[in-house]
Amino acid sequence: MNQSTPAPAQRERVMREDDFLVSKTDLKGRITYGNRIFIEYSGYSEAELLGRQHNIVRHPDMPRGVFQFLWHTLESKQECFAYVKNRSKDGGFYWVFANVTPSYGADGRVDGYFSVRRKPRASAVTAVSALYRQMLQEEQRVGTKAACAASLALLNTTLAQHGVSYESFILSV
Repeated sequence: MNQSTPAPAQRERVMREDDFLVSKTDLKGRITYGNRIFIEYSGYSEAELLGRQHNIVRHPDMPRGVFQFLWHTLESKQECFAYVKNRSKDGGFYWVFANVTPSYGADGRVDGYFSVRRKPRASAVTAVSALYRQMLQEEQRVGTKAACAASLALLNTTLAQHGVSYESFILSV
């Protein structure tokens, strides 16, 4: 594996209570800013992060459908909350509770995205891990081409069965 896609390892790093990971991307998802805590947890240097796609820290345990939902939400100029398992440069992982919002330029147009992540509740990680495993299984079942749509459909079906919106679910676990 090359440096941008380290082999996943079972080393978890748990965020400290007062940690806030902050990053900003352009409209294409390329990192334009990362605070020192984001750099620390990612394991990459600032130079290695700037200009790279934010998915440099994407863990393979994260279903594509979650990110499709996130991008659709952001494209509609709404904020999105999500629990995300990230992978650091050494292959280890860390969970975050993310709030991602569009950012606006002086002309009033969306010019990128701003993300603030904090330590998630352990109970929330347990709940979303089970759902994410189901979503990943669905993605693998249908194959790459239909993966996003299939796992997003599973997410929507699960939410409907529980009678909750995505945001209500995420904020309640």
